[in-house]
Amino acid sequence: KLQVLDALDSAKTQLYHFTAIVIAGMGFFTDAYDLFSISIVTKLLGRIYYTNPNHPKPGTLPPGVSSSVTGVALVGTLCGQLFFGWLGDRLGRKKVYGITLLLMVVCSLASGLSFGQHAKGVMGTLCFFRFWLGFGIGGDYPLSATIMSEYSNKRTRGAFISAVFAMQGFGILFSGIISLIVSSIFESRYKAPAYEVNAPASTVPEADYVWRIILMFGALPAALTYYWRMKMPETARYTALVARNVKQAAEDMARVLNVDIEADEERGQKKLMTGDSTNFGLFSREFLKRHGLHLFATSSTWFLLDIAFYSQNLFQKDVLTSIGWIPPAQSMSAIQEVFKIAKAQTLIALCGTVPGYWFTVAFIDVLGRFTIQLMGFFMMTAFLLAVSIPYDHWKQKSHRIGFVVLYSLTFFFANFGPNATTFVVPAEIFPARLRSTCHGISAAAGKAGAIVGAYGFLYASESPVRSNDDPGYPPGIGIRKALIILAGTSALGFIFTFAVPEPKGKSLEEASQETLEEDDDE
Repeated sequence: KLQVLDALDSAKTQLYHFTAIVIAGMGFFTDAYDLFSISIVTKLLGRIYYTNPNHPKPGTLPPGVSSSVTGVALVGTLCGQLFFGWLGDRLGRKKVYGITLLLMVVCSLASGLSFGQHAKGVMGTLCFFRFWLGFGIGGDYPLSATIMSEYSNKRTRGAFISAVFAMQGFGILFSGIISLIVSSIFESRYKAPAYEVNAPASTVPEADYVWRIILMFGALPAALTYYWRMKMPETARYTALVARNVKQAAEDMARVLNVDIEADEERGQKKLMTGDSTNFGLFSREFLKRHGLHLFATSSTWFLLDIAFYSQNLFQKDVLTSIGWIPPAQSMSAIQEVFKIAKAQTLIALCGTVPGYWFTVAFIDVLGRFTIQLMGFFMMTAFLLAVSIPYDHWKQKSHRIGFVVLYSLTFFFANFGPNATTFVVPAEIFPARLRSTCHGISAAAGKAGAIVGAYGFLYASESPVRSNDDPGYPPGIGIRKALIILAGTSALGFIFTFAVPEPKGKSLEEASQETLEEDDDE
């Protein structure tokens, strides 16, 4: 084995690893911040731009607009994952890494500067910038996962990759805290009555600044890490195994790890000789034989997970409103509603979502990826059934806290489970020259599931009783049946997990079967 790769696999955990986690994790911070904040902001946008004062309830975004505002970033993310995943293998991880972050910063700021004063202009420009924000976020998935996996030692690699992903948790908390602070400041400065008391006065003109400020704040942490991201060297595995410059790889890693690493050039050239067995492409029979089942497994489990995960995240405000944990919209002013939704979602994030990420970081290299993913899907299925089957029981006022506890546990086991492991495994089990591309394909399958969840749950969760529908929406199957369907997708994820390999304790070359190529040469 090349000495530079051996040095990486056996390197002690040091400050540089933690620095890399923060730098690589900022994309996921922005991703989670955007996902979390847009679900708060959509209620406010409906009030500002679509309220009819003669209607008994405040305005909501029409179905097409609502699905576009929430879904367009997911479509952008899917495109970005495929494009930047491919580009990361063609040009190198580092070369395109700064582009994704810059795109996120610019489009986060531009989302808050959507043009015009009328609904069409504002929604059109908001959707435009959110697509490109998603495109940048999408690029960060394969690049950050691949960079972190290729920098890590084999003993704690799972923890390091999942720690990058766990930055999503901080993004969720930060967006909740910013929403609470901004809405509190505006509420104290611009008092407004509840909608049912005085409909036109319940949404003050200054409320238009609230959603813009909340969306724009997401750019700040990402912008602060741009300089350090550009200073990161290319990963040794890409430089040595794909660019085939063993000397440069040794120099880069010697500087990063503060150790002397022999360039190993002669041995490197022997090991890296090109041949049919080592250069198979993504669409070759050899790839299908070695990794076809693995790519299907990582893609299908991520797809099934994200149907449930994104549905719950994007529409938890509707679920919590339906059981009465968030008061009816007409009993609050516009800014009060932002505060109440942010408070409820932040509490669930604090109690369920965020701890789940860090449980994965703590246990992934002990229990293994396979065990955590299997357990996570099983527990998600169990808790979703527990909240959905006796749904009418949980709607009673005395049982609401029980519902919130069980509902929080579905988020906990999504994150101490498949939401983290589906991100980690594709960064470990594919060859270096195809690693970023295959991670991008797996992640894009996940986002396809997120799009199904976002659009499907939006319509499915509507009440089957027409009088209870939101204006403009056709009758759906109701939240209870929609939650049962999400339990079904989680159960399928449990079954498909049996096709996922376990890379715990192996070097990347062993996990991706690149060692087979070396054995063939010898």
